[in-house]
Order: sequence, then structure tokens, then C-alpha cells
Amino acid sequence: MADTKHAPHGGYSPDMDGPAHEVTYTGFVRFAEIGTAIVICFVLALAVGGIKHAWLTSIMGVILSLVAGGIGAMSPSIGVRAPAAVGVLLLLALVFF
Repeated sequence: MADTKHAPHGGYSPDMDGPAHEVTYTGFVRFAEIGTAIVICFVLALAVGGIKHAWLTSIMGVILSLVAGGIGAMSPSIGVRAPAAVGVLLLLALVFF
């Protein structure tokens, strides 16, 4: 973010709601992290299906990554770790299948 230490009012004008902006920014970053992890899971699932011809595992990986992304989005303490765990499982399936 921009350097706001030297700006008056913490970088926000008096008619702006600074804490609401910070919460929105934090939510956007969390959404972008989770979305990126889900897309990586999709790519890994396509790799499992395409390389190993395990399309049922691939479909289950896509479904699990969507569910894990929803859980991560609803629980800030879990966050990106839920879809990342599915990504690790898909990577293991790609290596050992």
C-alpha cells in the first residue's frame, strides 16, 4: 500500500472511512489468494486427468478444491490453507498415481 505515515489524517481525508477501506483491502487480498490457490488446483486436476488418465480423481479434485475454497473464504483462520491442502493431494496424485 501507499506510504501514509507522512500524510495528514493517516492518508485518508476526513470524509473517508479509513478502517472500512482497510477491511475491504484485506478481504480483497484474501479473496485473491484463495482464488489463485483454486486455479492452481484446477490446473493440477487437469494434469492428473490428462497425464495419468485418472479423470475421476480429477473431477473429485475440482470439487474438493471448490469446497475447500468456500471453507477457506468463510473462515479467515483457515484461509488459503484449505485449497492448498487439496493442491498438495493433487500433486501427490500426479506424482504417485
